Amino acid sequence: MGLGAGSIALIALVALLIFGPKKLPELGKAAGNTLREFKHATKGLADDDDSKKKDNDKA
Repeated sequence: MGLGAGSIALIALVALLIFGPKKLPELGKAAGNTLREFKHATKGLADDDDSKKKDNDKA
């Protein structure tokens, strides 16, 4: 139950109609930056959990 090509095209068309062609690149860049920050934060949390687990195993 994923998004097919038709669904993605429809979403892109609606976004183009709502935001206009000049705003879409800015929105895409903002979304990319948000995802990058989220990935970085979750990777940091996972690394912290791994280091805590290793410390507990040594004790």
